[in-house]
Amino acid sequence: MTATLVCAVCALVVVTAAAAQVTRTSDYLEHMDADGDGRVSLAEYQAWMRYGFDRMDRNGDGVLTADELPGGKGRPVTLAQHMARLAATFNRQDTNRDGSLDARELAAPPQK
Repeated sequence: MTATLVCAVCALVVVTAAAAQVTRTSDYLEHMDADGDGRVSLAEYQAWMRYGFDRMDRNGDGVLTADELPGGKGRPVTLAQHMARLAATFNRQDTNRDGSLDARELAAPPQK
């Protein structure tokens, strides 16, 4: 194989993988998009993503204590702290700064 052909095949693999990822993310977007507008707002993002917190908060007090955290260690985490972290992640992912996430933004790792 020539170097050009190898580059073309690699590019095709990357494009195909990216398209597949966006398709899967679109399915995920449909579940998160409560109002069906094709975008995920901060409120929708936080509502969907807080499920992990809620499942770990066994006593329902809005605080994850060490015994509720993975490994049974760590400082307590309040629901407010968790929601603030989700908002920060959302804001990093909202690369076009329109206040919502589309399928591509959901598929991309959060920006630093």
